[in-house]
Amino acid sequence: MTSGSDGVGFADGEGYPRAPQPRQLIVTLYGLFSRDHGGWLSVASVVALLGELGVEEPAVRSSISRLKRRDVLQAQRRDGAAGYALSPAGLAILREGDHRIFRRKRATPAEGWLLAVFSVPESERDKRHLLRSQLSRLGFGTAAPGVWIAPAHLHEPTADVLRSQGLHGYAELFRADHLAFGDLAAKVGRWWDLAGLAALYSAFLTEHDPVRERWRHARAVDERAAFADYLRLLTDWRRLPYLDPGLPEELLPADWIGIRAADLFFALQDRLEEPARAYGERVVSG
Repeated sequence: MTSGSDGVGFADGEGYPRAPQPRQLIVTLYGLFSRDHGGWLSVASVVALLGELGVEEPAVRSSISRLKRRDVLQAQRRDGAAGYALSPAGLAILREGDHRIFRRKRATPAEGWLLAVFSVPESERDKRHLLRSQLSRLGFGTAAPGVWIAPAHLHEPTADVLRSQGLHGYAELFRADHLAFGDLAAKVGRWWDLAGLAALYSAFLTEHDPVRERWRHARAVDERAAFADYLRLLTDWRRLPYLDPGLPEELLPADWIGIRAADLFFALQDRLEEPARAYGERVVSG
């Protein structure tokens, strides 16, 4: 998890709250388990694991086909088993996601800002649309027409994405400080849709707070249940750090709900990740 869509659900603009789509769950699954197996998972293991969340086999196969068409997955057989491996583009998406999704630290005003300034000829309007979509997907706000802003720590992933999309010739990236004028917190509230973000964070808390309570009172660890809960948790969470790119707490509304949502995510991750990985690895390894 934004305003744009990367096509695989990390930052997709679909409505929320709603049950995660099979395509989104599959990408989460590949992020968790495939990279220890050369980026590959068998179709049978994906079907079995998503079956734990009530996803039926036809929906799994249809979603895998969509990810193949989008060049996220590539069909491969290994030891006679049908399966799919991550494409180079898919691997790049997951690497970027690792940095974003599991980052606990928020930016500070002292670290400064990243400005993206672009100019695209009218004859290449498609490039302009793609540039805006990619900056939006990365979590940029709009400071002025043609001037986009994000916390400075996003400079490397932004440069990588613009290069990979062939957009680097149309944009300039600058590191900047806000010197004047006006109240920066008020401006951040205009540059990003904080009300929309707060609603999404609230929905995340509503969905997953009961899960935290259930596990808090659990007497034993059920690895199968941990797997199902963790896959849903991570799939629901992963687009939110794209919508909120680690904006400085000092510039956000008091008692910002995103802080509570992040605390919930990392608390459940600490509780569920190990048993979830153990269960998933047994299924993947056959």
